[in-house]
Amino acid sequence: MSDHVLTQEEVDALLQGISGEETAAAPDAAPGEPRALDLSNREAFVRTRLAALEGIHERFARTLRASLAELLRRTPEVAISPVKVQRCAAFLRETMVPTSFNIVSLKPLRGGALLVCEPALVFAAIDAQYGGAGKYATRLEGREFSPTEQRVIARLTQTVCTEYARAWRDVFALQLEVQRTETQPQFVNIAAPADLVVTASFTLEVGETSGALHFCIPYAVLEPIRDRLASAAGASPTLLADERWLQLMRAQIQSAEVDLVAELATADATVEQLLAFKPGDFIELDLKAQIQAKVDGVPLFDAHYGTANNRYAIKIDRPIAGPQPGWLHASNPGASNHVH
Repeated sequence: MSDHVLTQEEVDALLQGISGEETAAAPDAAPGEPRALDLSNREAFVRTRLAALEGIHERFARTLRASLAELLRRTPEVAISPVKVQRCAAFLRETMVPTSFNIVSLKPLRGGALLVCEPALVFAAIDAQYGGAGKYATRLEGREFSPTEQRVIARLTQTVCTEYARAWRDVFALQLEVQRTETQPQFVNIAAPADLVVTASFTLEVGETSGALHFCIPYAVLEPIRDRLASAAGASPTLLADERWLQLMRAQIQSAEVDLVAELATADATVEQLLAFKPGDFIELDLKAQIQAKVDGVPLFDAHYGTANNRYAIKIDRPIAGPQPGWLHASNPGASNHVH
């Protein structure tokens, strides 16, 4: 029997037959008319729970660019596509054949994910490693990846898995390990065809060639940590991604010099009285037992005045804090501080 490689149309028809999905989409309701709502459809619910993945993928794209520069000897440009929630069969239909399908374990989560490297990305990586500029496209139709190409794929996927695990570190500690590699989608069984999967695509431009890699994670795998993903989505992405810069900024702000002003008393006078003042006149002041120390007109401390070491001084009694005191008052002991 002669060898026969399935065409893309045959693969699409096969996957559609397995999943039983309809090719025609339901028409949208006309304006003003009621629209059917399927309460059993979990896609909208899943999408709202996975907003934290956007921040994870942004960090992954930044670190991947630097790591691949060492591997490919050329700095690639990385473009991120939005996170999508779709059926597993629909995702597999969108991939060209043959492609490098890498089944990856996500320890300690149960189940696996799919790391897909398109042929254009594989050939761009090979071309860059051997000093090429990626001007000539290579076709893979009708054959498998050669041993050299498989070694490049292994190095590429190892780098991608390392950086993807690092991007997850602030949300959940994951260990990614490639279990096996396939080139035909019918041998990929990370989820049932009708199951929901979370997919993300990253387009890498290496020289004059561009290719994409895709992550496909079944929602059932992420469901045990959905609360962490939801809480991470509510947190500031900048706080998760740029903690080092926040610490540096905090140190710089705390060391900044400001003018602390404490008014002992004030006296009201008209312009006529001011013009009538002569040397030796006395101005009566209503001195208060407690005063406020201010920076640029903003009250910061309650204090009282006196002398210390034969110099006029104020003694800080307590900081004027808001309902949630932050770093400003953390290092001020309060009553033991003197300002001269």
